[in-house]
Amino acid sequence: MLREIEKAEGATSAGCRLHLRVAIDYSSRDSIALAAYGAFAAHLERTPFSTDEITQTLMHSFAAESGDVDLLIRTGGEKRLSDFLLWESAYAELHFTDRMWPEFNEADLEAALNEFRRRERRYGAVPEPAAMAGGAQ
Repeated sequence: MLREIEKAEGATSAGCRLHLRVAIDYSSRDSIALAAYGAFAAHLERTPFSTDEITQTLMHSFAAESGDVDLLIRTGGEKRLSDFLLWESAYAELHFTDRMWPEFNEADLEAALNEFRRRERRYGAVPEPAAMAGGAQ
């Protein structure tokens, strides 16, 4: 597997627009706990502030390892996040496929991206009533 990862990294090293994350033995809960109790506590020792200054934005700066996720593709037929990038995926669009990861190919990625392009990104906002009813009043 390491050889394949290195091969993929080499083939895409000039790319700068998309970021691919593959998690092996990763725990989002551990990452959030580390941010809350580790980095965050150390920051408080250096720069104290009141509890009303503790916001999602501040927590995000400690919890998000590499920015927000726009599209999360889950392979293998599973319909769960499995503790993967929970904070970073708060507003991610989810795509589930039965295809197993080693067989996931360029056509599968293109299908996921095409589906993503058709979605309305609302970032937690509620759609307008007309949009919810398919345009009918």
